[in-house]
Amino acid sequence: MQVKEENTYGKDILTLLEWEKEEILDILTLALDMKTNPADYSHALSGKILGMIFDKPSTRTRVSFEAGMLQLGGQAIVMNSKELQIGRGEPIKDTAKVLDEYLDAIMIRTFSHKSVEELASYAKIPIINGLTDEHHPCQALADLLTIFEIKDQFDGVKLAYIGDGNNVCHSLLLACAKVGLDITCATPENYAVNGEILALSQQLAEKSGSKIIQTTDAKSATNEADFIYTDVWTSMGQEEESKLRLHAFLEKYQVNETLVRYAKPNYHFLHCLPAHRGEEVTSEVIDDTEHSLIYQQAGNRLHVQKALLLTILKGSTSR
Repeated sequence: MQVKEENTYGKDILTLLEWEKEEILDILTLALDMKTNPADYSHALSGKILGMIFDKPSTRTRVSFEAGMLQLGGQAIVMNSKELQIGRGEPIKDTAKVLDEYLDAIMIRTFSHKSVEELASYAKIPIINGLTDEHHPCQALADLLTIFEIKDQFDGVKLAYIGDGNNVCHSLLLACAKVGLDITCATPENYAVNGEILALSQQLAEKSGSKIIQTTDAKSATNEADFIYTDVWTSMGQEEESKLRLHAFLEKYQVNETLVRYAKPNYHFLHCLPAHRGEEVTSEVIDDTEHSLIYQQAGNRLHVQKALLLTILKGSTSR
């Protein structure tokens, strides 16, 4: 795959593996400043255009990226893949090289991670992974920002992820390993995280000092946790498995009032949304305003993505 600029200008974000700890922390610091002082950045990307390609439905990804570009003085073009020639069989190479001529960056939300890697290998402009079946890096950045806003640090903080070892979980593992945040993932045996991603995360954790644990025991994972995170048990494209997954998860992996008692008394609940109340989480937990941060977490998608866009399109965090 083509390697672009060594610095953050023009850099892709495909998995978070491409980004060093210091670069991630810079994004978070910038995001906090942009959240506090939005007017200072209102013309920061004037004249820049972000193209957004969607193969999957979206609420938070589409609105946060589009609103973010507008708030920075730029523009966003929404493109459904079915309306593009790529949806009729045009090679990704041709699409990438043509869009290079029109746009300053591309955000793509699709199924195959290999397609995103191929797009990045041919495009000269930066490519942002808005979600694939394997990774969701922009969500993980928003998760880190939310945790940092509460704790003001990552060292000694424990995150418990309960549920499916999916794309959100994969990106969380990499994000935690990069910044030194402890994470324990509790999944049913047949729905564990990808072994290669787990191994990579554990290697990175040796450098950052974080603890990365995979288990099937939701109670031990939640024990003394500062944050409890869950996601839907059936992701887009897995609808035919929904009954099977419900059976596999419901008894032991629902985040409910019984499970959260194992966490610290001042724990916080996270969910990337959309949520299925009564399945992966009960209403009593997700709607508990004392502990639940789901709307703050969703709002932070806007701020980290604005910081990411400014960084890769300007190569600087200056206003």
